[in-house]
Amino acid sequence: MFRFESDYTEGAIPEILARLSETNFEQTAGYGEDAHTERAKALIRKACEAPDASVWLLVGGTQANRTVITQLLRPHQGVLCADCGHIGIHESGAIEASGHKVLPLPSDQGRVTADQIEEAYTAHITNADADHMVQPGMVYLSHPSEFGTLYTKEEMTAISAVCRRLSLPLYIDGARLGYGLSAAENDLTLPDLAKLADVFTIGGTKVGALFGEAVVFTGDAYCRDFRYLIKQGGGLLAKGRLLGIQFETLFEDENGEEPADAAATRYCRIAAHADRLADRLRKTFAAAGFEDAYPSGTDQIFVKALDEKLESLKKEFAFSFWEKADESHSLVRFCTSWATREEAVEALENALHH
Repeated sequence: MFRFESDYTEGAIPEILARLSETNFEQTAGYGEDAHTERAKALIRKACEAPDASVWLLVGGTQANRTVITQLLRPHQGVLCADCGHIGIHESGAIEASGHKVLPLPSDQGRVTADQIEEAYTAHITNADADHMVQPGMVYLSHPSEFGTLYTKEEMTAISAVCRRLSLPLYIDGARLGYGLSAAENDLTLPDLAKLADVFTIGGTKVGALFGEAVVFTGDAYCRDFRYLIKQGGGLLAKGRLLGIQFETLFEDENGEEPADAAATRYCRIAAHADRLADRLRKTFAAAGFEDAYPSGTDQIFVKALDEKLESLKKEFAFSFWEKADESHSLVRFCTSWATREEAVEALENALHH
């Protein structure tokens, strides 16, 4: 069985496992106050070209999202996001459980626009009953989106400008950020995100780490006392160096040295491998008559196919059901990852051609 249902079916890149083993008997301070974590943060700041950024390492994506959103919102506020946004659909009500409402906006292939954000905010503040309703207090985006689509630099710049004019903090969920940065059509860089967002995450769980998400506050306006909320939410890992070592390794170059820029990091190199194999599979799906559902250039491939054909593929391949398209077709997702092997892709290609 070859597994294509997600990009976190494997463990971690070999360099991380080796580094964890090599440092296993080191004695370090706990709770992220160790040299590995400090170096990881410094490497991330360098890759972002943001020397004053505040970087925090948490264990998982839902934990990071909930902690950041709790940090940014007052009790009467909610978070604007795409109607397919991860925080509204795939986190079991974690945001609502923290006391904040998710305020969905209609999305176009997983993305929202600057105009939509402004319209939603304006509709609230001009409503005579505004103080009886949840106030939009921030904006959540994911890059790539839930459908693997990407915001352009122009689109993100427009969104950032609206958010700053309306004093709405902009938070970008980068759980799959590596695959977005490495996509051929992407024109956003890590330094761009550091300039445009108030806070964003760099996902490790889906991009080569055993676990871990880096939270990057690009200024000091919103990160006061963030460590308290991490602790309160159960996210302050006692053996914090386990996170530090992983991000230290991901943000080094191939020789374990400080890279020249973000593109030279292991993080981007391993993500580019996944994107390359996904692009190869997209061509194969198209040649086999599968309909491309979303124009994604990242590691997520969404296709519409006959249920009969999908049932046949299930015998050898694992993939994710997304939704029914009609009586005889379904929309499904195939994912590549940093660890996807050429032989798995070749096996799927052979199956699609028969």
